[in-house]
Amino acid sequence: MTAAARPGRPSTDARPGRPSTDARPGRRSTDARLGRRGTGTRPDDAAAVPARFRDLLAAEWLKLVSLRSTRWSFPLILLLVVGISANAALADHRNWPTYSADRREMFALYGPLRDAFPEAGYLFLILVTTTIGAMTIVGEYGSGLIRATFAAVPARRSVVAAKAAVLAGVMLALGTLTAASSFGVSQAILADRDAHWTLGDPGVPRALAATALLAPVCALIGMGLGALLRHTPASVGAALAVLVLLPLVVDSDRIRWVAQVHNALPTTAWLRLIEVYDGTAAGVPPDPFPLTIAGSWLVYAAWSLGAVLIAVIVVHRREP
Repeated sequence: MTAAARPGRPSTDARPGRPSTDARPGRRSTDARLGRRGTGTRPDDAAAVPARFRDLLAAEWLKLVSLRSTRWSFPLILLLVVGISANAALADHRNWPTYSADRREMFALYGPLRDAFPEAGYLFLILVTTTIGAMTIVGEYGSGLIRATFAAVPARRSVVAAKAAVLAGVMLALGTLTAASSFGVSQAILADRDAHWTLGDPGVPRALAATALLAPVCALIGMGLGALLRHTPASVGAALAVLVLLPLVVDSDRIRWVAQVHNALPTTAWLRLIEVYDGTAAGVPPDPFPLTIAGSWLVYAAWSLGAVLIAVIVVHRREP
């Protein structure tokens, strides 16, 4: 016989003076305490506030500056590139008394800018900036942080856009500082021989702008390849193949399509933008398929936007 049926013993809910559990005065029901309204969820969970773009920018800034590689690569780029530029200028300064009049005249056409922006130093800049660009996205995939990021911010395209904006801004600052320092140091050395150029000389502002923009362009290319390949060595190798090796392979002015491929590469565009003469004054034959100044800026823009677009599409469609 159950407890409720024992003679002389009332049931639990029927004890005199004791109300039922749900009927206790002053006590709300479970659904009322949790704020539920028949849906089984909290009201604040039903309307999640989307992340603002400036918050995404702040998060991507913290990610970039927290990378150990950036803490030593940025000053290393600056010191090495400026050092190579200073060494080139010192060599011309030391050998200036031995230069003939014709050679001094030739030097006046292109020498000051070649000392300011030597290819060896900026090949190193290309290598490091593409590596950093690839690591900004490959590192998150490797550590699994990208899953937490997309769980907090499902708008993947906004995350990639913020990452690209922060990367481009930081690299632009680095490129501007490096270009200005290289130019200033090299021309200060050459000034003792009265062989320097100033900001007022034709083509110098354009060369400074092109050199400053080279860093963000290469970094965005590295980021796009990193999103596509998700492997840092493969991404850096592909970027170097495009930026360094391919210009050497297709460097020909005999076949139109080969010359057009050569002119469509970012490194070729940079070399064209830092030129301030067409070579005819030095007796160099004109290029049958020349790259124009406007075309060089378009090459910069096309590679940058194309890399960001690839990163946005790949990250949006592929699962982390």
